[in-house]
Amino acid sequence: MSKRSAVKRLVLVQGDITKEKVDAIANAANSGLRGGGGVDGAIHRAGGPSIMEECRKIGHCPTGKAVITSAGKLPAKYVIHTVGPIWSGGKKDEDGLLASCYRESLKIASEKGAKTIAFPSISTGVYGFPIDRAARIALKTILEVLEKHPDIQEVRMVLFSEADLATYRRALEEIIALP
Repeated sequence: MSKRSAVKRLVLVQGDITKEKVDAIANAANSGLRGGGGVDGAIHRAGGPSIMEECRKIGHCPTGKAVITSAGKLPAKYVIHTVGPIWSGGKKDEDGLLASCYRESLKIASEKGAKTIAFPSISTGVYGFPIDRAARIALKTILEVLEKHPDIQEVRMVLFSEADLATYRRALEEIIALP
């Protein structure tokens, strides 16, 4: 599978991830899977209590890993909860852990037969990861996985703001321009 084919299956949009009609949405979760603010809180509120019930049974998810639950009342079938790193200035393998979030989430999606997956910008909210850096890591990782997984038909990056969308578009243009 080529980089060009992978790029065609990557879509950048501004929107509300809880409204995405995809097989799976990724949730920027905390390690205790307790719900919270930002994307995590929005997913739990929109999906209803069944998601939290499943999260309680799972109990914990380490940084850089992912777990899956049903999606409750959301239009998706699954929620893949992944725990991004808290930014510490790049001294604690934050880049590697962030890339792992995307890889692990896509691996679980593929194992469950999910053909379409929507991601938020993981770790760039309250966890403080610089969005320019996070965008490059996220997109490069997603494209690498897509090259190896023709079973995944579309990955959508659902960005909250116009500024975030512009940042991801710039990052994608840089990545595409690389040899």
